[in-house]
Amino acid sequence: MQVDMNLPTLLTFVVYLVAMLAIGIVAYRLTSNLSDYVLGGRSLNPGVTALSAGASDMSGWLLLGLPGAMYAAGMNQIWIAVGLTIGAYLNWQFVARRLRVYTEVANDAITVPDYLEQRFEDTSKALRVISAIVILLFFAFYTSSGMVAGAKLFEASFGLSYTASLWIGGLVIISYTFLGGFLAVSWTDFIQGILMFFALIIVPLVGIQALGGWDATVSQVGSMDVSYNDAFSGMTLFGIVSLMAWGLGYFGQPHIVVRFMAIRRHGEIPLARFIGVTWMVLSLFGAIFTGYVGFAYFADNPLPDGEKVFILLATTLANPWIAGVLLAAILAAVMSTIDSQLLVSSSALAEDVYKPFIRPNASQDELVWVGRIAVAGIALIALLIAGNPDSRVLGLVSYAWGGFGAAFGPVIILSLFWRNMTRNGALAGIIVGALTVVIWKQLSGGIFEMYEILPGFILCAIAVVVVSMMSSPSRSMTEMFDKAAAEWSR
Repeated sequence: MQVDMNLPTLLTFVVYLVAMLAIGIVAYRLTSNLSDYVLGGRSLNPGVTALSAGASDMSGWLLLGLPGAMYAAGMNQIWIAVGLTIGAYLNWQFVARRLRVYTEVANDAITVPDYLEQRFEDTSKALRVISAIVILLFFAFYTSSGMVAGAKLFEASFGLSYTASLWIGGLVIISYTFLGGFLAVSWTDFIQGILMFFALIIVPLVGIQALGGWDATVSQVGSMDVSYNDAFSGMTLFGIVSLMAWGLGYFGQPHIVVRFMAIRRHGEIPLARFIGVTWMVLSLFGAIFTGYVGFAYFADNPLPDGEKVFILLATTLANPWIAGVLLAAILAAVMSTIDSQLLVSSSALAEDVYKPFIRPNASQDELVWVGRIAVAGIALIALLIAGNPDSRVLGLVSYAWGGFGAAFGPVIILSLFWRNMTRNGALAGIIVGALTVVIWKQLSGGIFEMYEILPGFILCAIAVVVVSMMSSPSRSMTEMFDKAAAEWSR
């Protein structure tokens, strides 16, 4: 099923894209150094922090991947949303405030690799380099998932070829990330987060109304497949745990935790947490019921690609102008994540590779331009990975999400709570977590059907603890920990 191109929808898209590029140009004029470019000068208010974290987190997965999973399998996919909600709340509750304080105490660290190097006084640069390699590896796949989502949007909405759609979307995203850096990304993510929220509320409600109400929708679904309404259908404890393990990923996502580092005051974290978690819960419910309603609505004409269910519901049920706004929400979801990922990747190259190893005396202006060039280069690699039109958004996201969660999650948590953690422990944890995900993904059958983030997370934590216990941290390292603890306890 494909929707013909129409002028109102196209004009809505154009207006939206011009607005996002305008924000990039404004932010360009406010970006004068690398800290501005990758962290916005630690100036975000709670609302922008919360919605930009949520929007950069959810991506096209929220409007394409999760509704597609629901459309294909039914309510047993709800366990992903349950796990994500729990993980996001715990991340805000236990990591956000401490990380905001510690990164400032640790010589004003502005990236995750920079924080780890300062936290563990790593003069060898090993932590910085290994962290940067892991970031670049998994973000190549994560960013490509967004490129695939954008391509599916243009392909289904305007009848363009997959390849043309892929490159058009990629060019737009690269443009405003290249120009404005973190401020452009955060401001656009805030706007895009609001747009995503309303789109995910409107589409399922309109769909339910078109089907004759909630009771009629449930009845229609039940008549097609009675097991579709059962969250436990076909599920085992093993399967539920594997789906809920998605929640472990939050603690290690560089593009999410960097938002915690950028809020202007750590005392504003509780308000940001309330806004962020509320936005997330309502948006996840909207995505779930989009897939659910789509299953009933397209009963007579099943979709070959369930990940397009939101697109086709929006264009079928709404007038062209409203449909344009709803479809712009998908582009918003895609752009809000890819721009954050490109920014973190570019900072990994500029701050964690170029500056310490190639040009130690590079000026701030030079580093900003290295970051901008890195954005274009990394995006090109992601576009090449996304070149296969049979790619699935959810599959690409799950691999990258698992890689970051397993490599960085336990390391970040323990670095904030365990005074005696050491550099070698952190290094061992990152390597073990990342390798576990890469190797586990290649295996199949039995226990290897479990989502790779869970074994990776556990083995990473064990490696950190075991290796850290083989030595002791320096006195200056524990003094820095105590200074940060005193600050976040206020």
